Amino acid sequence: MREYTCQIEIDLYYRTGLAHCRSVLMTAKAVYVNLNLKPIILRNGDDHLKPEFLKINPQHTIPTLVENGFALWESRAILIYLAEQYGINDTLDPNCPQIRAIINQRLYFDMGTLQQRFADYFYPKIISKEPGNPESLKKIKEAFDFLDIFLDGQNYAACKSLTIADIALFATVSTFEVCKFDITKYENVMRWYNLCKKTMPGLELNQQGLEDFKKNVTW
Repeated sequence: MREYTCQIEIDLYYRTGLAHCRSVLMTAKAVYVNLNLKPIILRNGDDHLKPEFLKINPQHTIPTLVENGFALWESRAILIYLAEQYGINDTLDPNCPQIRAIINQRLYFDMGTLQQRFADYFYPKIISKEPGNPESLKKIKEAFDFLDIFLDGQNYAACKSLTIADIALFATVSTFEVCKFDITKYENVMRWYNLCKKTMPGLELNQQGLEDFKKNVTW
């Protein structure tokens, strides 16, 4: 079994329950990079607004990765960086323009559609205890319809093997599952999801994050 690349000092400012932070943890596990984890408290603590963090990331978002003075935020950009910089081969982010284009499309879909629609529907319920908006729920179902089509006839989201697109999407879909959204209605999504549970690097890190997420959620 390959050892972690321990000589590399990489800090990760994160919150374990968030899907986009969990995707970074899983990708680091896949490329055998040991992260120096720095939890950020968002509510009350406002760690992300402290001057020392703003100096690193003026946009004050998490996750934020710092390596020898190089700071990077936006989780999908971090996934690409880790895969390109530390992957032992190009399987997580294949060196083929068309496959990479599909991976990027899936990453943008995860960010701009799937995860955004999760936030639109679930965050008002979680944070403000508002009833779920039926129109927002329809948008979630539409997004899963799209994902089901993307996965038709494919084991993985972008090509024949697991990539960073799968890692990002898996983190998001697993959050839907713990929020009691019924993903079993989507045959291709379920087939892919079950396969990912068998092949996903850092699966235990995702599960730990989901447990932390559930502790902080009351309906």
